[in-house]
Amino acid sequence: QDAEVVRTRDPQRLAQCDVVVDVGGEYDPERHRYDHHQRSFTQSMRSLRPDKPWTTKLSSAGLVYCHFGSQILAGLLGQPEDGPVVTALYDKLYENFVEEIDAIDNGIAQAEGEPRYTLTTTLSARVGHLNPRWNDPDQDTEVG
Repeated sequence: QDAEVVRTRDPQRLAQCDVVVDVGGEYDPERHRYDHHQRSFTQSMRSLRPDKPWTTKLSSAGLVYCHFGSQILAGLLGQPEDGPVVTALYDKLYENFVEEIDAIDNGIAQAEGEPRYTLTTTLSARVGHLNPRWNDPDQDTEVG
């Protein structure tokens, strides 16, 4: 709730952070490090939670969801974390939202061969529209 969000790749600054997501080159949930960019990383929802069927390689978003999604949903809903409502919502939210983020972030194609149509309104595309254009003289991503 009172967290300060820091955007950096500086290893010295990262070492001071309580939680590091999508940078830092390590996945270590006990130390709250949730990066998926190392070559050796192959985790999926199923490999971390064998009761789940999804084998799409996790992104950092998927890692955070895997480790904290049930807890967050339980808190928001006022339901037990292992109850049927939270379990059903957790599964649906992963299958219909987070898995797409994992796949796109890891470069996993939605279909083999040539797609029948272009997706232009994905979450990734919408976030991309917030970034400065490649030729914009002001490349500060914090200006909004």
